[in-house]
Amino acid sequence: MAKTPRASFKCTECGWTGAKWVGRCPECQAWSSVVETGGITNRAGLKTTTQGVAPIQPARPVSHIQVGEVERTHTGLNELDRVLGGGLVAGQCVLLAGEPGVGKSTLLLAAANTFADGNGKPRKVLYVSGEESAEQISIRARRIGAMSPNVLIADETDLAVLLGHIEDVDPDLLIVDSVQTIASSELDGRAGGVTQVHEVTQVLTRAAKGRRMPLLLIGQSTRDNSVAGPRSLEHLVDTVLTFEGDRSTPLRLLRANKNRYGPADEVACFEQTDDGLQEVSDPSSLFRSNRDAAIPGTCITITLEGRRALLVEVQSLTTTSSSNNPLRRTTGLDNTRAAMLTAVTERAARIKLWDKDVYLATVAGAKVSDPGADLAMCLALTSAARDQALSDDLVVIGEVALSGDVRPVPGLAQRLAEAARLGFTTAIVPRGTSKTANVPGLKLIEVANLAAAISHL
Repeated sequence: MAKTPRASFKCTECGWTGAKWVGRCPECQAWSSVVETGGITNRAGLKTTTQGVAPIQPARPVSHIQVGEVERTHTGLNELDRVLGGGLVAGQCVLLAGEPGVGKSTLLLAAANTFADGNGKPRKVLYVSGEESAEQISIRARRIGAMSPNVLIADETDLAVLLGHIEDVDPDLLIVDSVQTIASSELDGRAGGVTQVHEVTQVLTRAAKGRRMPLLLIGQSTRDNSVAGPRSLEHLVDTVLTFEGDRSTPLRLLRANKNRYGPADEVACFEQTDDGLQEVSDPSSLFRSNRDAAIPGTCITITLEGRRALLVEVQSLTTTSSSNNPLRRTTGLDNTRAAMLTAVTERAARIKLWDKDVYLATVAGAKVSDPGADLAMCLALTSAARDQALSDDLVVIGEVALSGDVRPVPGLAQRLAEAARLGFTTAIVPRGTSKTANVPGLKLIEVANLAAAISHL
């Protein structure tokens, strides 16, 4: 007896398919994202209209496939090239997301200007904006000095017209700002909807790969700084970058969350100025206070942001509390972890903090989630409570457990090399570090627990 065909359903967020509708996707746990696709499937979940055909090229052993070196084109911004893995690959599709006002358009406009100059080899760049007019973009370009004649500006929201611009200009680089503002007249739904965003991204991706033309897409973000629109949008592109920054500080971090042609954990630093975004090749200088002498309550540590080692100064202040519930406040650090380390420090250092307000912060608005900064927080607290300054040539690295043990952290060799480059001569590190990381000119003080680290000071 023939099996009865039935309709299929698909999640617009992650692409999960099923034979029946559910209110919550079992794959990505998104609510109200499952819609009927209109296709007919059998009980095995396969489309009844699909028939197998002979492959054009048979499957080959992976060892027989010859792969040459990937050719890259430099954008002209060293920090952007660093995140991309060395530059843009022909036909690469890059999605850049970030909060409104963080500087996404400014970054790509500056990249368009440097890419168009090409170090003596001019290249054409087509910058298409659906959010701003050409005049508004021109004002920003004049402000940041991006006035290359090879950068062509168009303000358009129709996909068909955008493809016409590509045929007319034949650019070496295409920038679309943003993908949520472009819509196809052949599809129903508003611009920015799930169907429109998916279709626009697919069409532009095919055009980019067919022409071997790099494509940079700007994507709008949600409240939690994730890419707005369907989750499948991130699967369609080759690289996903996020641009982060605090409005109260000029520092901007560009992170690679996905990269098919390079590392997916790289970080680049920029500084927001009146003239646009400036590259920061040595970001450690931003996270350290400039002073002539050491003061109590400060401690230097080296954290890892992706593959980049960054120097961070942790500051602490303790004052006598006037209430029965002393305050515990942090800036740039995890509040829960700081409260835990405060309790561990109070026991290990044998100091009274239960009747004091404790404040912990980082310099220049740096946000630290690396457990390698635990020991620095504990020693900064001890220094502030005892009013004794630590040496200004001392760097501290290590994770602190509830028992007070100091544990090793990943990338110790890279952290210590950065400390030596910056001129530090002494480092307090977990026990056993010298077996795996030994940097010339840097004296290592290995400790097994927090009490031992405090006794060395």
